[in-house]
Amino acid sequence: MGATLGPEYGYESTRLPYTLAHHYLPDFIDPIGKRIVEAKGRFPASDRAKMKAIRQQYPDYEIEIRFQSPQTKIAKNSNTSYADWCDKSGIAWSKA
Repeated sequence: MGATLGPEYGYESTRLPYTLAHHYLPDFIDPIGKRIVEAKGRFPASDRAKMKAIRQQYPDYEIEIRFQSPQTKIAKNSNTSYADWCDKSGIAWSKA
């Protein structure tokens, strides 16, 4: 780089939020009744983030996740199960 920055520059001093555009294809949807049902075996962090975003951006839709094993932990070293995560996130769930 070579050039020196002036005192008006702060190093990592400001967080800039950003979003990435994605598309969500629900497993089952009733667009008239505004209900979404997802069927899940695994529920990785990427899917959990997606479901939180969908819930936030489409608050008029009811979302239910049907788990093969709702008591599976979200990570090896976590006490939180898939069902616990849904309860904390305000998302309905049931055992498939």
